[in-house]
Amino acid sequence: MTLKKKVLSVSLSSLMALGAMTAVSLPAGAVGNGPSAGNGSVQTSILHTYDSFVDYLKTQDAKQEALNLEVIGQTVKGRDIYMAKYVSNPENPTVLFLTQQHGNEQLTTEGALEFIKHLGTGKTSGVLENVNILVIPMLNADGAMGDVDFSLEDYHADGDRHLTRYNANKVDLNREHDKATSDMEPEVRALHENVFAKYDIDYMIDLHHQGTLSETEGELVSGSILYPTNANVKPEVLERSKKLGAVVYNTLEETGWGHIGKYNGGSGANIGRNGAAVRYDISTLLFEMRGMSDHYIESYALGQKSNGYLIKQTILTLDETVKAIADGSIETADTSFWDTLPQQTSRQNEEADE
Repeated sequence: MTLKKKVLSVSLSSLMALGAMTAVSLPAGAVGNGPSAGNGSVQTSILHTYDSFVDYLKTQDAKQEALNLEVIGQTVKGRDIYMAKYVSNPENPTVLFLTQQHGNEQLTTEGALEFIKHLGTGKTSGVLENVNILVIPMLNADGAMGDVDFSLEDYHADGDRHLTRYNANKVDLNREHDKATSDMEPEVRALHENVFAKYDIDYMIDLHHQGTLSETEGELVSGSILYPTNANVKPEVLERSKKLGAVVYNTLEETGWGHIGKYNGGSGANIGRNGAAVRYDISTLLFEMRGMSDHYIESYALGQKSNGYLIKQTILTLDETVKAIADGSIETADTSFWDTLPQQTSRQNEEADE
C-alpha cells in the first residue's frame, strides 16, 4: 500500500472560521433570519482562499488512505483544478459533487470540504465500500479569487478579495456544456474530458447559490432543487434524477430549518445539469442554496450570520446522498413529492441565476 505523503500545513484561521460556522446553533425557523446585504456584513475574508483550499485538500489527502487527489486541468490563469476521489470498486455506483462553477457561490465549497473531512473520520461509516465518490470543490478558482480580466469594483462584499460568477475571461461556465470540448473554456473542458468522459458517473449534484429573496408559500427558501429539463434526457435518467431530488428533499425538510422549493430553471443543453444528462446519461440534480458570497446586485449577497446553516445544509445533502446510494435506498425513493413541490417565486422579481 502506498504511504501517504507528509501532512502539509493548513491555514489555521480558515479552519477555525469554518469550524465556527459549522458549529452554530440552528434553531427551528432559522431560514431567513440571517442578514442580507445592507442588514449585516457580507465578508469574504472568512472564506477559504485558493491557497488555503489547496492546503486543506492536501492535508486531508495525507490523513486519509482512501482519498486520492487528482488535478483534472487548469483554469485560465493557470490554477490547478482539484478533484477528491474515493474509488474503491469500479462496479460501484459513482456520484459526483460539483461546486463553484460560479466563483461567487462559495458556501457550498466550504460544506464540500467539511464533507471530505467527514469521509476520513467515520461519520459516514461503511459508504466507501459501496459507492464511489468524486468531489470537485472549486471549478472556477479564478472567479473565486477575483483574479479576472475585468473590473469588480461594483461588488458588495468586504474582505481581502471579491468573488465573481464568471471565469477570468468573463464567461459563465454553466453555459458551456453543449459545445464541442475544443471550444469550451478550459475549466469546463477539463470537467468534460477528464471527468465526465473518463469516469462512469451515475449521479451528479451541481451545487450553486441563488439570490436571497426566493420563497414558496410566503417563506424564504433555504434552497431549491431541479432535475434535468431538456427534452432529450432519457426517461430512466430523468427518473433517477427525481429520486436523487427525493433524497435531498426528505433530508432537509425534516430538519425544521430547511425549506426547499422547486427551481425555475431553463431547459438548454448548455446548462450543466442538462448537458451532463444528455451527453453522458448522468442523473443530475441542481441544488441552489440561498444567498451568494459576493455580487454586484445587493440583494443577491447574504450576510455572514447565515453561513452556518447553509454550510450545514450542504454537508447534510452530501452525507445523506452517499448513504442512500451506498445502501440502495435511493432506488425506492418516492418521487411523487415533485408533483406538489411549489415552484419558488421572488419577493423582488430576481432573475433566475443558475
